[in-house]
Amino acid sequence: RRAALLAVWPVLAVFLLVIGGIYAGLFTPTEGAAVGAAGTGLIALARGGLGLRSLSEALSATAVSTGMIFFIVLGAAVYNAFLASTQAPQMAAAWVGGLGLGSWTILLAILLAYLVFGCVMDSLSMILLTVPIFFPIVAALDFGLTPEEAALWFGVIVLVVVEVGLITPPVGMNLFIINAMADRAPLSATFRGAAPFVLSDLARVALLVAFPAITLGLVRALF
Repeated sequence: RRAALLAVWPVLAVFLLVIGGIYAGLFTPTEGAAVGAAGTGLIALARGGLGLRSLSEALSATAVSTGMIFFIVLGAAVYNAFLASTQAPQMAAAWVGGLGLGSWTILLAILLAYLVFGCVMDSLSMILLTVPIFFPIVAALDFGLTPEEAALWFGVIVLVVVEVGLITPPVGMNLFIINAMADRAPLSATFRGAAPFVLSDLARVALLVAFPAITLGLVRALF
């Protein structure tokens, strides 16, 4: 155990540096990402795992991923401009408000939709395409929270539910990635192995929904 702890302490140190620096106000989350990348690079260099070839491969993979993300963001910008010009989010919020459903029923329907979307979409695309529609609906509902607290609470729940959707059979995208990395493991075994994690994550979502203080407690203490 001591050897395993010594092997992972540099990663823990980078994690504590990034999170601690953000909460201490030393740098922004964006700057924290740069600090984390620099820290892991120094660790790899110190351990002899960062050569010219590996650095070139890392930069190439980063460029490909960044380009893909930029295309998604550009598409989302066009999509958001369309929503703004058509007033679709406001119309959707007014329509849902006229249904006479309770706030918690509507929230449950939105979370179920995210679970379904997570089976067929990646997380970034899902967030960029759905939040402009769903957030105005949630903002118009009454959960006994201030608008700022409701926005933060809903944002955290969405992030968690999106990740749950990515490991939900039959077509959770992360399940196929894990199965491709496994050596000769049948896809059915991957599905069965993911079941306990899906159940535990659903329980976590239920706790976040039922007790907003879990999400908001630290923020309230800091601000």
